[in-house]
Amino acid sequence: MAERPDDDRGKDYDWLYGRPDQPDDDATRRIPVTPRDPGDRGRRGGDAPSDEDERTRVMPAGDRSAMQPPAQSSAQSSAHPPARPPARPPGQPDRPRERRSRRRRPGRIVALVLALILAFFIGVPLWAWSQIEEVDAEPSGDRPPDTPGTTYLLVGSDSREGLTAEEKERLATGSVAGGRTDTIMLMHVPRFGGKTLLLSLPRDSIVEIPGYGEEKINAAYAYGGPELLVETVESETGLRMDSYVEIGLGGFANIVDAVGGVDICPSQPMQDPQAGLDIDQGCQEADGETALAYARSRKVSATGDIARVERQREVVSAIAAEAASPWTFLNPLRYVSLASAAAESIKIGEDDGPIDLARFAWGMTEVTGEDGLTCTVPIVDLAVHWDEEEAAALFEQIAEDDTDDIECSRTGGIG
Repeated sequence: MAERPDDDRGKDYDWLYGRPDQPDDDATRRIPVTPRDPGDRGRRGGDAPSDEDERTRVMPAGDRSAMQPPAQSSAQSSAHPPARPPARPPGQPDRPRERRSRRRRPGRIVALVLALILAFFIGVPLWAWSQIEEVDAEPSGDRPPDTPGTTYLLVGSDSREGLTAEEKERLATGSVAGGRTDTIMLMHVPRFGGKTLLLSLPRDSIVEIPGYGEEKINAAYAYGGPELLVETVESETGLRMDSYVEIGLGGFANIVDAVGGVDICPSQPMQDPQAGLDIDQGCQEADGETALAYARSRKVSATGDIARVERQREVVSAIAAEAASPWTFLNPLRYVSLASAAAESIKIGEDDGPIDLARFAWGMTEVTGEDGLTCTVPIVDLAVHWDEEEAAALFEQIAEDDTDDIECSRTGGIG
């Protein structure tokens, strides 16, 4: 095969390499490459590129400010503050923390309300306790031994102390100087169950008053105050008085009014100008003034003081029932009014504490129930001499905390 001439050999590739005798702007040019290492020259072969070719070229930088968005003016920035994150879309469920917080909120409110109610019911009695007057009622010398239960001496004084002239007239108390005891009662609360006993000692009872001889029992208070009265009762009954509670005429009426009045049930019409009493027969509601006159009057009954102590127990039991009713605790005004009236009206022994007074109040509510007993000490005549044998047996049952077997006589066995 004949060889192709040299001049014809490259014609077919002139379009790629160009013709030597004619420059071609579109001819492919070699791009200079900078070797990574001086030793690359031997590996690649050929001459190394010149320093001019190896020099790093820097592209001309354009105007960067032209590439950035124009800055907003301060007026535009304040007029258009940064947008807030979008709110939770409607229907999207709460986060777990938000749900727990919402569940806790009502519980905290309920707990706060309950705490305030508890503070109110505890705080009011404590405040009332701080206002109560204390008296020395503990006698000196030998005293009867303690009994298993608790025995309270409840005294209703006829003292006019603290009453204004208007109150004396309204309550028909007169202006008798000094003070005696219109009401003397023992309340025994057994330690281990048994019936709570409210026992009346008629104010005209003839007893031996230490240092004064034979007298009516209410004279002991006039001679020596609470201390001598407690000593007289203890020596006559053989029972130790664990606590002393005294209430005056005005205080008695105030407490009745504080509970909204009490129900009384006279068996006959009663008119006693000296006591300020004028009521009809039958059950009716009495305010403080009427209840006091009903409990004090002794001129309308043939049995005198014996009938009066029965009415006194009736009124005292009615007061206790009203004070313990749910309405007292549901009505804040009544609750505060009762505590205030009691604080202003009651005197207690120096050795008695708030727990003793609370137990006394609870015991008074027990007397009005099925497990309560109310009676008068056994007597032999209206003069009022006690039946020594029966009275001694009664006091022994109390000392032994055996109230369930006591046979109570409301009139002391008379009438």
